[in-house]
Amino acid sequence: MGASNNTFIINPIVAALCFHQMFEGMGLGGCTFQAEYKFLKKVLMVFFFSVTTPFGIALGIALSKTYKDNSPTSLITVGLLNASSAGLLIHMALVDLLSAEFMGPKLQGSIKLQIKAYVEVLLRAGGMSLMAKWA
Repeated sequence: MGASNNTFIINPIVAALCFHQMFEGMGLGGCTFQAEYKFLKKVLMVFFFSVTTPFGIALGIALSKTYKDNSPTSLITVGLLNASSAGLLIHMALVDLLSAEFMGPKLQGSIKLQIKAYVEVLLRAGGMSLMAKWA
């Protein structure tokens, strides 16, 4: 966000970042609370969660003077980083979240429910892909 010189893209990114950080913070906060870490560890986790996004934006602003949006190197770098981020999110969704649900006794006991679940996953993945086209 900090490296972008396009002012039209900043507003949607800020909105997406706010929603993403809010829900991610709630999820991480709940996990941290349930894990019963020591107080210092909780403070450090909150600190780093709170500092990483502003630090990344500041770093992007600092590097924006030496950064050319349309150079082949920057396009390849951004593409590789976006692809690795998407791959990590897909892996987390499929391996950590959906596998537990799909291997549960409720879903394993009903073929009809399994088919509904698979169709639902494919429809939602398609919807997210459509949304990504305009992002």
